[in-house]
Amino acid sequence: MISKEQMSIELQGIIKNGIREDIGEGDHSSLACIPKDAKGKAKLLVKEKGIIAGVEFAKMIFKEVDPDLIVETFIDDGTRVNEGDIVFFVTGSSQSILKAERLVLNAMQRMSAIATKTKKFVDLLKGTRTKILDTRKTTPGIRAIEKWAVKIGGGVNHRFALYDMIMLKDNHIDFAGGVDRAIKKTKNYLKENNLDLKIIVEARSLEEIESILDHDGIHRILIDNFNYEDTEKAVKLIAGQCETESSGGITLQTARKYAECGVDYISSGALTHSVSNMDLSLKAI
Repeated sequence: MISKEQMSIELQGIIKNGIREDIGEGDHSSLACIPKDAKGKAKLLVKEKGIIAGVEFAKMIFKEVDPDLIVETFIDDGTRVNEGDIVFFVTGSSQSILKAERLVLNAMQRMSAIATKTKKFVDLLKGTRTKILDTRKTTPGIRAIEKWAVKIGGGVNHRFALYDMIMLKDNHIDFAGGVDRAIKKTKNYLKENNLDLKIIVEARSLEEIESILDHDGIHRILIDNFNYEDTEKAVKLIAGQCETESSGGITLQTARKYAECGVDYISSGALTHSVSNMDLSLKAI
């Protein structure tokens, strides 16, 4: 995974780009009717049940927009909330609060939806050894906050991007000329470039798993689009020689059954690509 330093850079990039995108040369609506020295207060109001996420990110946004804004927090990230709950107050320049409003809401609504869906998977998998993973199927430009939301919901982050882990999927294997050649080429590449990256290899059949197991140093086998019966066979075949991960259209309806096959992880792109934003609002008080 990426370092804390790199994550901080990603988050700051999202904030700066969001401010550029939304404010541009200035918030003319506020400039037109609100005095520059006017002070105000607003509350973050929850309008539906779920897991709140993005509180700490909202503080980062407010600080970037105006370091003098004061946030008083009542509910922390990862907390289950109900309609009518107040997450925080923000106090200071009325113009600054309005500048930050949409970026804060867009981020928190998205993050809360992701955390809520992730928590459903986490609760569903209780009592098994299996953890839920996110994927790279994220919204372009805001991957960092979407993966942060998965963690807030109790999930585990997969690789952040193409640069922090080797993941040999079906197209890599086919372009390389087969699973054996793909793995051998990868190991040579890592050695030649003095890189220390974990290797995950996707398997499309039990035969491919057998071929993967002929190579040492494989961190995880991705058991992709297997049915329940073959997933159980795959787990027994791998027998703890490396980690196991099930993927391929796994839903809340099927996740528990795959977990009961004994896999270490289930990855789901739906955590980030198929959620409806939680309803939140920032109201002047």
